Amino acid sequence: MSTAPARAARTPAAKPLKRPSQARARFTVQAIYDAFVRIWQRDGWERLTTRAVALETGISVGTLYDYFPNKTALLSGYVRHSVDVLLAEIERQAVQPAGLAWPQRVRTLVRLACGVEAPELPWFHPGMLTLEAQIAEPKHHRRVHEELLAAWGRVLDACTDLPARPSRDTLQALHLAVWGGRRYALLVGLQAQEAGRWAAQMERCCLAALQAPEDPALRIIAA
Repeated sequence: MSTAPARAARTPAAKPLKRPSQARARFTVQAIYDAFVRIWQRDGWERLTTRAVALETGISVGTLYDYFPNKTALLSGYVRHSVDVLLAEIERQAVQPAGLAWPQRVRTLVRLACGVEAPELPWFHPGMLTLEAQIAEPKHHRRVHEELLAAWGRVLDACTDLPARPSRDTLQALHLAVWGGRRYALLVGLQAQEAGRWAAQMERCCLAALQAPEDPALRIIAA
């Protein structure tokens, strides 16, 4: 099968032109993302256009094009924004607070990583996963993986009352189980109650894995 369409889709034009740095620019881009979500929810991806987003936002098409040359670039920016918000919320809720017991930090981390009962996170649609080939290369997936794994590490660093520090392999396994499960749950369309039960089980698995002493034999095999 030819890979030409996929290569053509991953051109510089499919990426945001710049990221906002000043407060006014950040406000504008957030308003663009809010309009993007409203239109997607109302009309779907196929009927979403940059002109419609500009009109919904109340800005000129030229201003929108300063950041996003087309709707694929807008999707790319929004997905990156979603990851940034997730990382920031993990830091704010599970790392920075003082005096939290380690199970509470881990429960918060898992809830956010599962994206279940987390209204503070940006809206995400399963269709965004099916469009990933147009906006993400393997290096982008690897970058997000490393960023989220580092966030797990910072949460565990904050768990000063945890009896024993888990290995990196354990953290990576838990992160992949949660993040991979979240993505698959979106693809198969788990309903809210099903997703809630799945997230609760992931929480139990993570707490149990972190509380139990690691088997030294596993470290020998890994080595």
